Amino acid sequence: MATACLVLGSVLGLSSVALHQRWWALLLALPATAAEAYALPRGWWARVAFAFGWVGMVGYLANPRREGDYVIADDPQGYILLAFAVALAIGAMVTLRPVRRGSRATEEPSS
Repeated sequence: MATACLVLGSVLGLSSVALHQRWWALLLALPATAAEAYALPRGWWARVAFAFGWVGMVGYLANPRREGDYVIADDPQGYILLAFAVALAIGAMVTLRPVRRGSRATEEPSS
């Protein structure tokens, strides 16, 4: 499942970057990405893998190309896309299930 979520996140990230210059496409891409992340179950193998794929693709495409230009421009749409990438990464990490501590094996016996 993690591989499928990673690939899905990468494909959605690529399409979001490819279409982010059109305001209507950005208006569709960001809520669709957020809805997909919310619909996936919490955990490392679903939501975090999806977010890692999306953020990884956007981060990779944010680097300058050999020609010296950028795929993500320094305009409001580009900054919105990058800010959403940060928010998606934080949101995926914050919604992880807490680690359970104090299982029966580590509890002290009551007297």
